Amino acid sequence: MDTNKKNYNRKEFISFLGKASLGTMLIPPFLTSCGSMATPITPVLSPKERLEKLKNLAITAMPPSDKDDLLLAEGLDYHTIIKWGDKISRKDTFGFNNDFTCFIPLDDNNPKDGLLWVNHEYIDPLFVSGFSSREYKEPRTTAQIDKEMYNVGGTIVRIREEEGKWKIVKNDPFNRRITAKTPIKLNWDTPIKGKTTVIGTHSNCSGGITPWKTFLTCEENYDSFYGETEYDENDVPKHISSSYGWEKVHNHPPEHYGWVVEIDPKDGSAQKHVALGRFAHECCTLYELEDKRVVAYTGDDKVNEHLYKFISSKPGSLKEGTLYVADIDNGKWLALDWENQPVLKNKFKDQTEVLIRVREAAKLLGATELNRPEDIEIDPITGHILVSLTNNVTKKDYHGSILKVEETDGAFDALTFKASTYKAGGEENGFSCPDNLAFDLAGNLWITTDMSGSMMNKPGRPYMPFKNNSLFVIPRYGKDEGKVIRVATAPRDAELTGPWFSPDGKTLFLSVQHPGEQTEDKKNPSSKWPFDRDNIPKPAVVAIKGDLIEKMNQLHLLQ
Repeated sequence: MDTNKKNYNRKEFISFLGKASLGTMLIPPFLTSCGSMATPITPVLSPKERLEKLKNLAITAMPPSDKDDLLLAEGLDYHTIIKWGDKISRKDTFGFNNDFTCFIPLDDNNPKDGLLWVNHEYIDPLFVSGFSSREYKEPRTTAQIDKEMYNVGGTIVRIREEEGKWKIVKNDPFNRRITAKTPIKLNWDTPIKGKTTVIGTHSNCSGGITPWKTFLTCEENYDSFYGETEYDENDVPKHISSSYGWEKVHNHPPEHYGWVVEIDPKDGSAQKHVALGRFAHECCTLYELEDKRVVAYTGDDKVNEHLYKFISSKPGSLKEGTLYVADIDNGKWLALDWENQPVLKNKFKDQTEVLIRVREAAKLLGATELNRPEDIEIDPITGHILVSLTNNVTKKDYHGSILKVEETDGAFDALTFKASTYKAGGEENGFSCPDNLAFDLAGNLWITTDMSGSMMNKPGRPYMPFKNNSLFVIPRYGKDEGKVIRVATAPRDAELTGPWFSPDGKTLFLSVQHPGEQTEDKKNPSSKWPFDRDNIPKPAVVAIKGDLIEKMNQLHLLQ
């Protein structure tokens, strides 16, 4: 599919999303995803009164910035909730490079007290283990690798809003770490590489939550840590070494990673969902059907890879069901079903092997290659599925796009769909490399960007006009509807990730990931955000609040 066919103007963008009347919003049995759908609350003003307020809502857009700070638009403020190295209990500390965030209140009637899940995607050895390939010719020691393993995975921490500030509940029994050392069960009947329980999770990028209120965390660039198994034309396997080299110390098979992992926030127990396939999962977005079966959308964040959908055959199951891959060109979901697909039966020995080598299987079925499918959101107004296609430099798609998928008759378990592309990136539209998406309670679309730190603010590079990575909002209603508006810029080298709204819509939780990523000398870091006493860059989770967010979310009171 040609993702560069059309650049939509502002009015066409509203049509692209699907303009609905002010009194309508999709309220399914369950709708939540990598961004944050929360349940609309009781109206307090009439539609006419609310519309009048919205007409007067104007947002002052920020210019691009290359400053080393987290800068916010007028009407917004932030405070730091937690940063790398902070204590969460007497034995545990917050991990590195936080990405996806997700908040679940402990009591549905109290949106100001609950559990925050945070992914820790990868580490910078220079800061975490003191290892620098530029300075040391010797490989990492076991102690250094073990320290790196501790700093990935995820964190569960109880937070509470007090006097307008979100704070950690110190030493709360819920506070815990899930790391690359944590034993995790495989939710599958067949052992993988002889194991039914594997060691650890890492590469945790984005995620989601389930209707039964557990967290989903997704293993993305798993090959960076234990490498990968590749097969030649004769189906002979070969191990491809990792960039971090953990396999030199811990001999864990690559096949144990690249899965969607479910975490129970109450006790920290975890399981990896083999049925959802093995690839570089960016996120996992669930929709619960009326009969309690679930549909899970997930993308493979790599150039020329694919979009997937799992449809369960039993209520509440992420094991029993069928995994499909998208044929965008023909609008079909193709079943990755070994039993009923002769081409898969000729190549693989069973369904387990299909799921382990799902990238190969998808290509055999003729799935459409995409430009890094990352975050996936379900539009709460229309039910359309939006997919960030971040970029594909190999195809000279530097700025990315957003793909819209409309399931036939609006049925999420349909096997046919229509797809169209909104060209979101580029100077004309104001931003580049869309990554995480989030809809707020009013159906406004929020977008974070993921321009590579090695290419940002470099003269002659296509990203120079955009300066640092940013957070944008596209209002759905009011005088600024359809405009792409920058509302935050990240510190140097950082990206803003994991946007998630609190249940009352008054707080946007956001990760500031890898500030100072281009640092070569710890004594002279390229960023010093968040400017604490250590004077080194630290990934952190912030809470963004203010009149602007509250006003942007007011539309949900119409429901």
